Formats: sequence, structure tokens, C-alpha cells
Amino acid sequence: MFCSACGARLATLPPVTCSACGTPIWRNAKPCAGAFVTHDRCLLLVRRASAPWFDFWDVPGGFCDPTEHPRATAVREVFEESGLRVRVTGFLGMWIDDYGPETDGGQPTITLNAYYHAVPTGDLTPRIDPAEVAEVRWFSPDEIPRALAFPNHIGPAVIAWKEALARNLLVTPMLDLRA
Repeated sequence: MFCSACGARLATLPPVTCSACGTPIWRNAKPCAGAFVTHDRCLLLVRRASAPWFDFWDVPGGFCDPTEHPRATAVREVFEESGLRVRVTGFLGMWIDDYGPETDGGQPTITLNAYYHAVPTGDLTPRIDPAEVAEVRWFSPDEIPRALAFPNHIGPAVIAWKEALARNLLVTPMLDLRA
């Protein structure tokens, strides 16, 4: 890797300070967001059509665009992956994970994953992009498959969703209303 300020080769992978110019170089998590879309007490999941985690079930979501609020990312990604329009109703939580075999300068790509509660706002007929999604299905809390993508954070997030569902906490205050 090279220094983003002066172009000198870095002695190690970030975090590191460039020995040539003194610039600190950081390795930050990439922001991601998704939505736990609930309808009739069932959760919307998508079966991945590409790596990483090909053919595993996942919550609709993805990487945030550079200036995109995570809440907007969640809404956009649900539409891109399932064809469903949704309204965000609350915040579930955030989890850190790595993206899989892809690397960031020779190290795993670390992600910061923000998840929101959402409900569909119109037609429930899925329209998928076959390059991203092989299948879209609704699962009751007891039917959620074991083969979940990104199990280091999706598993705990699903447990949090089930707890929120059981306690009727799918609608929560969201203080940042600028998104």
C-alpha cells in the first residue's frame, strides 16, 4: 500500500503513519445498511445469487453510497433486491463484521452494518435482479433458515429482530429525521 498524501510505500498495512511525510493512514469500516422488513409477523429474506455467501439467505441491504444516509441505503437496497417499496419504522441496531473473502489492501474488508425496521408500502409482488438475488421469501420467526449469509452479525441481528417482534418494538423513535 502507498501513502495517500505523498505516494511513498507504507511500511505496514494501516493503521500506520507514513515514514516519509508523517501522514496517519487509517483503515476504516465500510458503512452498510439493510432493513428487517416485516409483514404479518414474517421477515423478508433474499437468497444471494453471488459471492460472498452465494445461495445463503440474507436481509436486503448493501454498501452505503458516499454521502447516503444509512436509512436511505436500507430503503434503496430493499427495492433493488426485492422490488418492494418500504417505509422505515425504527432502528434495530449496528453490528461490525467482515465482508468475506474480498480484501482491503490484503486485509479483510470490515463493515459497519446498520439495520432498520421497515414495512412494505404497496404491492407485495417481488421483482428481483437475478444478478444479485435468486429468490425472495417471507419467513415466520420459527422458519428462518439456518443458512444465513454473514452469520457473525446477521445471526445476532435476527435474534434482536425476534425480540423486538415479540415485544412489539418494530416502531421506535428515530431522532435523526434529516435522512
